[in-house]
Amino acid sequence: MSSLIATDEIFYNKAGLDRSRVETIVDDAMVGSDDGEMFLEYRQSESLTFDDGKLKNASYDTTQGFGLRAVAGEATGYAHASDLSEEAMQRAVGSVRAVADGHSGSVAEMPGGTNNSFYVPDNPLTEMVFEAKVKLLQDIDAYARDQDERVRQVSVNLSGEWQAVQIVRAGGFHAGDIRPLVRLNVSVVLEQDGRMETGGYGTGGRASYDGFVSAECWQDAVAQALHQAKVNLDSIPAPAAQLPVVLGPGWPGILLHEAIGHGLEGDFNRKKTSAFAGLMGKQIASRGVTVIDDGTIGDRRGSISIDDEGTPGQCTTLIEDGILTGYLHDRLNARLMGTQSTGNGRRQSYAHSPIPRMTNTIMLGGECEHDEIITGVDKGIYAVSFGGGQVDITSGKFVFSCTEAYEIEGGKVGRPLKGATLIGNGPDVLTKVSMIGNNMELDPGIGTCGKDGQGVPVGVGQPTILVDELTIGGTAV
Repeated sequence: MSSLIATDEIFYNKAGLDRSRVETIVDDAMVGSDDGEMFLEYRQSESLTFDDGKLKNASYDTTQGFGLRAVAGEATGYAHASDLSEEAMQRAVGSVRAVADGHSGSVAEMPGGTNNSFYVPDNPLTEMVFEAKVKLLQDIDAYARDQDERVRQVSVNLSGEWQAVQIVRAGGFHAGDIRPLVRLNVSVVLEQDGRMETGGYGTGGRASYDGFVSAECWQDAVAQALHQAKVNLDSIPAPAAQLPVVLGPGWPGILLHEAIGHGLEGDFNRKKTSAFAGLMGKQIASRGVTVIDDGTIGDRRGSISIDDEGTPGQCTTLIEDGILTGYLHDRLNARLMGTQSTGNGRRQSYAHSPIPRMTNTIMLGGECEHDEIITGVDKGIYAVSFGGGQVDITSGKFVFSCTEAYEIEGGKVGRPLKGATLIGNGPDVLTKVSMIGNNMELDPGIGTCGKDGQGVPVGVGQPTILVDELTIGGTAV
């Protein structure tokens, strides 16, 4: 069964909406507008947390609603409701049409169709009974405590959701998608000689629970969390200095996402508030640096068969061999910049208007071996994992805290470091990449990106890379 047929069943058969009446409502709402759509959503979600040897939280939620948008020029009229009824939709029409008063636009060309699906649309929430999920969390907790006598606390979270969306546009256009999403997180606290440190690991994707609740998967998650906590127990204060930094493969791509990816989103560039505005076709990075945003990778957390405007998911090259070649666009910003949507119009839910957002943002691999990159550094930092970070889109300045990092001395990875913070400028960092590994990895499937108060699932990836110099904010005195 196709995703469009499946969403027809949800919204028109089960919810009782009349398909032809919805189309008429959308047609009425778009009169005089340049663009717009009806976004229908039905979502089931659950979350179970096992903490301190007990089931601390178990939640299950069902939400549904619609968002109706009309766009005239740069102005947007948006109305939403949790009531999936014709009456609520008719009330929304009056609100959104006000934006087109006195405007004589013609509705933009519809998105192209697609039969591609990058994930199986099964509902993960129905795969395991509640008791089996609780037993799984108990087993993970017990296993983690058996691995090391220094374990003082274990926290395990299992969460999943199943989202059905349908986009309806003027003229009878319909596009639908069924999106599963699951995640498993393990966190441990170790104590040694009065010192306590935390380690954590998460994994997930757009798939069923099956691949993430196998013993092989969750035991690896426990091992990764314990490893990070053990490393932190042995860590020394990080230095405050300007040093070469080696970024490991996979999850460290979150720095690329924040420091560079946001600056390449279309809205910031249209408004010229991005540090990359006006640099299309210019050399903005070292030769060999190629960055893509790919929403078409199977089962990945950031993948989308269609975006939240109905445009098929795509792979967009942003930087090729150091040259800026593309921005990420939704329909509004693409139209105002005279180009096409890249399938990056995303929203958190029916209560939010779509904006340009990343999917899976990746730096492609180069030709260097990982060990070759490490041995090329006499004194520096090897950053393996990151926690929180901040970036100023206009200036490109960023600050990121490392959750696992090591010193490099004489071309060898040395003692683990605690309190290491990377401080730099996104555009500047790109020009200081001097070695690119051949070991590109994707993150384990844990990313959520926040922008304008909206959170959406995303992915990142990169090989090992060497940045010739970054400012390290450390605690060593």
